[in-house]
Amino acid sequence: MSPDSSICNETIDSCLAYADYDMATLNMELRGSLFRKPATGLGGNLGTASNNDVHDLLECPVCVNLMYPPIYQCPNGHTLCSTCKARVHNSCPTCRNELGNIRCLALEKVAESLDLPCRYQWLGCNDIFPYYSKLKHEKNCKYRPYNCPYAGGECSVTGDISHLVAHLKEDHKVDMHDGCTFNHRYVKSNPHEVENATWMLTVFNCFGRQFCLHFEAFNIGMAPVYMAFLRFMGDEEEARRFSYTLEVGGRGRKLTWQGIPRSIRDSHRKVRDSQDGLIIQRNLALFFSGGDRQELKLKVAGRIWREQ
Repeated sequence: MSPDSSICNETIDSCLAYADYDMATLNMELRGSLFRKPATGLGGNLGTASNNDVHDLLECPVCVNLMYPPIYQCPNGHTLCSTCKARVHNSCPTCRNELGNIRCLALEKVAESLDLPCRYQWLGCNDIFPYYSKLKHEKNCKYRPYNCPYAGGECSVTGDISHLVAHLKEDHKVDMHDGCTFNHRYVKSNPHEVENATWMLTVFNCFGRQFCLHFEAFNIGMAPVYMAFLRFMGDEEEARRFSYTLEVGGRGRKLTWQGIPRSIRDSHRKVRDSQDGLIIQRNLALFFSGGDRQELKLKVAGRIWREQ
């Protein structure tokens, strides 16, 4: 081999070595920029989200939610979450190949390295969380939408308070009243029909907030009762700043209830089943109604005030 040939080979090897070094350095920088975690605790922190491209890779093509292990893939590498895998009858939604039970372990490892924004960022939550802490946070995030408090049917509408107030008024035709005191009259022609009885909801605007007054009939064991209770359209912490009284009576008798309104974060059924409100047995309600006890005529008075 000639001297010139030896020098040329050394030069090529040197260039390749530098190219490998540059590529390795670039890969490390990319990994750092994509997956580096900020030095914060698990409670969440203000900051910017992880790389959007990686975020898109973790988005399930069926439900469009972020995927959590186990993440499945078809033989062609298309991924989807475990929940949607059961929905698509083991057929890849992208290429229609059979899915099988192939795990995408590489994507699961990527997920473990990420910090992501709360899904309710668009509603005002600016916290960033480690990937596996994100779900736990979102279940209790104070910015998450509220469920519609109307329980006369399975209403699936969610949103912020102003949206739900408009929804209750326009779609459910709920009565809206201003003021912190009220006196409502409930009339039912056949009070012996307790199960599936029509219940009523009234919304009060008070102290710049909204309160839902519920009145309905149901059974506690075998005993038919009527119940009135108040729910606050907001979080539990703010609900505890208010108190209310309910009063019902007739013929010189009176029942009074004082309590704290429950947040609409608690479902209507949960509040009702906890019996956290004014409960009137049917016989007593009919006694209060007077007449021949064949028609319910109850007056429920109440007041809401802010605790100091």
